[in-house]
Amino acid sequence: MNRITIEELQEKKRRGQKITVLTAYDALFARIVDHVGLDAILVGDSLGVVVQGRENTLSVTMDEMIYHTRMVGRVARHALVIGDMPFMSYQQGAGQALENAGRFLQEAGAGAVKLEGGIRITAQIEALASHGIPVLGHIGMTPQSIHQLGGYKVQGRDPEAARQIIDDARAVQEAGAFAVVLEAIPPQVAGQITRTLSIPTIGIGAGPDCDGQVLVLYDMLGLFSDFTPKFVRRYAELQALAREACRLYKKEVEDGNFPGPDETYE
Repeated sequence: MNRITIEELQEKKRRGQKITVLTAYDALFARIVDHVGLDAILVGDSLGVVVQGRENTLSVTMDEMIYHTRMVGRVARHALVIGDMPFMSYQQGAGQALENAGRFLQEAGAGAVKLEGGIRITAQIEALASHGIPVLGHIGMTPQSIHQLGGYKVQGRDPEAARQIIDDARAVQEAGAFAVVLEAIPPQVAGQITRTLSIPTIGIGAGPDCDGQVLVLYDMLGLFSDFTPKFVRRYAELQALAREACRLYKKEVEDGNFPGPDETYE
């Protein structure tokens, strides 16, 4: 399979074909996701919570994001690899955004970057797009703004808030983003945005009318259980299987049944 391009993702919207995206943070899971032919792999700053055990994403650094994105970019052959720009790696302006986004493409093998925010970061999106760096926007519930938003809450439920999200979506498109993530917003708002924009919308907790969907891999595999957002569907329960395997290993070692003849050199 050839590498998915930005043009192919946008053509999927025009054809009414759904876009499939999952997160991955290392080579092992990136190979699995890439093997089944998903369109894109997002190396999300959610890794701070999922694999680093942090309370939120705010303390994830650029160097950590480059490290994880490099692992994914090294093995992905089909999916578009998108690096998530962490908190305070682009908020200070276009120059900072350009320098850090360039690292994702140059050092980590990403094909695009993701930025959170709407109207307030259009200068950054414009700068990246004008220098050939594809940008995935992200509006609605933006985890890097949890203190301002008062936590992980659904956004756009009242008319004024919905209008702001719609305005953000238009601004992100006009600034040059190739697609936009819509997170935790009412489905009717997401549907209106999807019908209004010419670029694809990728939903996460935004209903079925988006042009595509993204989930955190560890959530949908049942590996992460600290909390489960309403929008997650579990397609496996791998944490339970892993715990049982570890219990069996512990018992067999303690009972003297491992290693046996099959695991011992002659």
